[in-house]
Amino acid sequence: MTTNFDAYTTSQFKVIIPNTLNDHETLFGGEALKWMDEVAYITAIRFTRNKMVTVSTDKIKFLKPVKSGTIVEVFGKIVNVGTVKIDVLVDIYMEEMYDDCRQKVITGQFTFAALNNENKPIAIASILQKN
Repeated sequence: MTTNFDAYTTSQFKVIIPNTLNDHETLFGGEALKWMDEVAYITAIRFTRNKMVTVSTDKIKFLKPVKSGTIVEVFGKIVNVGTVKIDVLVDIYMEEMYDDCRQKVITGQFTFAALNNENKPIAIASILQKN
């Protein structure tokens, strides 16, 4: 399938505040995974305009700790479309609030499956033909 995946990206910004921190005063990994799954889900939905479910996560890498008082961007993009599954790469970038320093801090891939109204897998190509 040849499609310009660049048109199907999702970006959310968050401020890292105390209720998102772990006992090390850095972003709690579970909070980051929740944000990543949400962005991946939105990205998959925007591409298919169909019911999608998370099938798996893969290669989640925590590259650097995320400190309180920073801003993060959670950015998702489609990287592969299969018969019934879509892979979405999600990166989290951290920015200092009062500096233009920006760096990738977390990355991972999320796989979603397309479902019909009976919650059975459905071919993505058939969905895209309808849209």
